[in-house]
Amino acid sequence: MATTDLTETSLDTHAGNGAPGGSRSGGGLKPLVIVESPAKAKTIAGLLGPGYVVESSIGHIRDLPRRADEVPAAFKSEPWSRLGVDVDNGFKPLYVVSSEKKAQVAKLKQLLKQASEVYLASDEDREGESIAWHLLEVLAPRVPVKRMVFHEITRPAIERAVLEWRDLDRRLVDAQEARRILDRLYGYEVSPVLWKKIMPRLSAGRVQSVATRMVVERERARMGFRSAGWWGIDATFTVGAGADGPAGTPGSFTAALVAVAGKPLASGRDFDDTGTLTSPESVVVLGEAQTRSLAAGLAGVPFTVKSMTHKPFRRSPSAPFITSTLQQEAGRKLRFSSKRAMQIAQRLYEDGWITYMRTDSTTLSGQALDAARAQARSLYGPEYVPAQPRRYERKVKNAQEAHEAIRPAGEAFRTPDEAARALSGDEFRLYDLIWKRTVASQMSDATGTSAQARLIGTSAEPDGLSREVEFSASGKVIQFPGFLRAYVEGEDDPEAELADREVHLPPMAEGDPVSVDRLEPGSHATQPPARYTEASLVKAMEELGVGRPSTYASVIATILDRGYVWKKGTALVPSFTAFAVVGLLERYFSDLVDYGFTASMEDDLDAIASGDEETLPWLTRFYFGTAGPGAESGLAAGNGSDSGPDGGSGSGGRAAAGQRTGLGLKREVSTYLGEIDAREINSIPIGTGTDGHEIVARVGRYGPYLQHGEDRVSIPEDLAPDELTVERAEALLEAPSSDRVLGDDPDTGLPVQVRAGRFGPYVQLGELVDGGPRPRTSSLFASMSPATITLEQALELLRIPRVVGSDPESNEEIVAHNGKFGPYLKKGTDTRSLVTEDQILTVTVDEALALFAQPKARGRNAKGPLREMGVDPDTGLTMEVKDGRFGPYVTDGTTNASLRRGDDLEELTVERASELLAERRAAGPSTRKKATKKPAAKKTAAKKTAAKKTVAKRAGAKKTATKEATAKKSASSKLAAPGGGDPGAEAKSFSGEE
Repeated sequence: MATTDLTETSLDTHAGNGAPGGSRSGGGLKPLVIVESPAKAKTIAGLLGPGYVVESSIGHIRDLPRRADEVPAAFKSEPWSRLGVDVDNGFKPLYVVSSEKKAQVAKLKQLLKQASEVYLASDEDREGESIAWHLLEVLAPRVPVKRMVFHEITRPAIERAVLEWRDLDRRLVDAQEARRILDRLYGYEVSPVLWKKIMPRLSAGRVQSVATRMVVERERARMGFRSAGWWGIDATFTVGAGADGPAGTPGSFTAALVAVAGKPLASGRDFDDTGTLTSPESVVVLGEAQTRSLAAGLAGVPFTVKSMTHKPFRRSPSAPFITSTLQQEAGRKLRFSSKRAMQIAQRLYEDGWITYMRTDSTTLSGQALDAARAQARSLYGPEYVPAQPRRYERKVKNAQEAHEAIRPAGEAFRTPDEAARALSGDEFRLYDLIWKRTVASQMSDATGTSAQARLIGTSAEPDGLSREVEFSASGKVIQFPGFLRAYVEGEDDPEAELADREVHLPPMAEGDPVSVDRLEPGSHATQPPARYTEASLVKAMEELGVGRPSTYASVIATILDRGYVWKKGTALVPSFTAFAVVGLLERYFSDLVDYGFTASMEDDLDAIASGDEETLPWLTRFYFGTAGPGAESGLAAGNGSDSGPDGGSGSGGRAAAGQRTGLGLKREVSTYLGEIDAREINSIPIGTGTDGHEIVARVGRYGPYLQHGEDRVSIPEDLAPDELTVERAEALLEAPSSDRVLGDDPDTGLPVQVRAGRFGPYVQLGELVDGGPRPRTSSLFASMSPATITLEQALELLRIPRVVGSDPESNEEIVAHNGKFGPYLKKGTDTRSLVTEDQILTVTVDEALALFAQPKARGRNAKGPLREMGVDPDTGLTMEVKDGRFGPYVTDGTTNASLRRGDDLEELTVERASELLAERRAAGPSTRKKATKKPAAKKTAAKKTAAKKTVAKRAGAKKTATKEATAKKSASSKLAAPGGGDPGAEAKSFSGEE
């Protein structure tokens, strides 16, 4: 099937394709190998030796324009320029080389002049294929071009990749470009709707919006949940005289009450989410009084064994890691975020320790199978290795990549003991995890026996009631540990790991007498659905087929960074803004956040990659609908049944993006924009108050707040939506306002008030009068409370900046200020930081002069730490929490990491502080450039310097040289889009799936 012409190039990619490896010209020319990252380039250069030149592209060298000033002048007037995609002419993308990549592109072009041939060695996936194609388009090499792919960075793998090169896979490029264009259309059309109807600078994305919906739906389930309670009895029994059985088997064991008078005791699974019994006639629910009476009647009563059953069990090892399972296990066992796990895995891959870490395949090569089996046999014995290698079939939706599973690199794996000599900290911990999982995957099954005992007795209760009761005890004995010797898969719930421990029951047979030693009545309650953690969200997204595992880390990082989700411990909590965004998308763009519809997009991209689907008609149906471009709004085919807030595509509407019917994205946005009631969308009902009036949470410009009639109050930032009950809401609404009059200023007679402001509480002198001067204000110190501040304290605050005195030598005035970065003293142009805000009011002239006599302490850290945290277990460095410009942060002297929302300074643990620092280290140095002052323009310069000529290319279009007009300084420097705001904020992470 013909390929859609999104990536047409005039270059002959087959030039020079002779024998494998191609030819190398004389005259000092060397093959040029281009990879994505500098670290990868350094490793590969060492493996290939001086006969090759290896350079990095530093990721993508070009992309769709992020801002208006990146759009070439020749295209600025085009109606589609804000999108960066010519939707009316075959969805041609406008690619530009960003300013930060121009120097690297120039360097690559210079190296190309001395190259005998070019190896494009980006990763072997859609993203990597796209990077290779962009390099081909921009560099336009006139020497043979070869696509070089490998899944591990070892000498044999790299040498083999040089010999076994292939051509660029244009179908993979088409699929990646279709995804890129789809994400741009989705984000740049839907995000402005959120800006207009909710608040500025929000964003929508194909995967991030669905991930946010999943977190919101789980919170909705928690909000609607009603707990149910019941009582039970845990007992300790002894067999015979209580002596331990053979081989140390205990004579006593524990059991739980499971039935009363022949009727099963209720458990959590017998209640629904509203706390109602699903089958009230089939179970018995005990209250506290009944249970205590029953326990009293069972004291000293003889019991007998009703039944004793034994069943063999067999457990097989898990498959080797793929991207998603690595993130899950790294989260469970190592407490890594998905982003941190992938950053560390990237370093291990680039340094040659593991195979490629973005893979959906559980397959191991024959070489890897032999290596894993050999190590298991050597370390644990031949009985721990099955006769035949284990092969795992991929069972998750949308399996894409054809790589191996993630495993230790090389023909023979380096053991953790060997790795410990070269790796440390988080890198060693992750390698150790990957090694164990890989070796265990080729080991024998674990076998054993599970046992269950049923015990019966008859109560003799104080009120004369007599009832037969039944207790149950379970045990498990592992007879052959098999793969458990190497690896035990973790669980989100720590209690679930108890299932992996042995529980021995004493020898018993039906009819044996047992005696009860202790009876402990206790209460139980149903629990709401657990919030997602990063690990469980990754697992759920993978099961639904939403997005690609390789992008899950960036998707989760995106929804955290943009405030849709915040962390409470390890749990992901949605913000009220997320509720409003998801509510709008569900009602008006339901297919865009439908799980089945989103997963089907991935199937369509697979079909494009395989040649079974064409890009152009697929994008046309998505963007313009079945009626195609130019159809009148409201006349599109199928408009009445499957589109819009009332038609509701839901999970049963549009089955696939390629089968999209109705208006299409463009006309949906224009049609529904006027229908959306911003107030309604931003309202989340909490319930009805005791006065019969509704209480509503709303998302406002400055954050969420509660409204009850005319009463309003801000919602605390650390309050999770499921914790905002009617009772809690009324308590917040009824709390006394901090706004109050403290008294009158004796000098002016004006009232002094304390008020709650956007940036915290403050005091104000007088009232704001139209046309009059702005009243004097001053923020409260951190140590002050609006509820307890006195008039005298307020008057002192209003006198800040406070004149401390004068320097007797220079006669310069010394003034105490409370500035943006904390309290400080100023004398002329010289400044010194104060340790506490209270010193502003108490510092004397002598103390101030002593401070100015000392050398100036640079930075904001002149003041002491807020808290000493102890030694970082990863690095051995001492950790402290300090107060910075943007709030408290933890530091070890070399790395700084801000505390996240949900991190309480007083409750911060050493482990959490170490995790924050490790995550920051894994992220690498900041890419933000320091601002530099431009040299002042000469007054005599009357003409602007002509801009350099640049080449702006659209894929499939002829190369056209255009002169970029000098950009005018204006507020429109951001890419223009409906509703204002910054579409670039959405595009910044579009290189991954959004």
